[in-house]
Amino acid sequence: MPIYEYQCKACDHRLEKLQKVSAAPLTQCPQCRQPELSRLISAAGFRLAGGGWYETDFKSAGQKNLAGDSGDKPSTKPEAKPTDSKATA
Repeated sequence: MPIYEYQCKACDHRLEKLQKVSAAPLTQCPQCRQPELSRLISAAGFRLAGGGWYETDFKSAGQKNLAGDSGDKPSTKPEAKPTDSKATA
């Protein structure tokens, strides 16, 4: 479900609301109770829920942080071997 941002035109109150895509936009400001709330255009925000959406799901047993890996461990990827540049006829 996306997270929408709203701002009240009457009191400038801003809020975020987790809503279904099909849900109608909010109109009443929760702070001043005026029907002046409008949805803002902003970066998409969403929440991943359910199984399979965790940082640890695709890691090897010894890895702790894929994004912040400091590179202390030697690479297990085999090095590329040089190719023979001579053409065969």
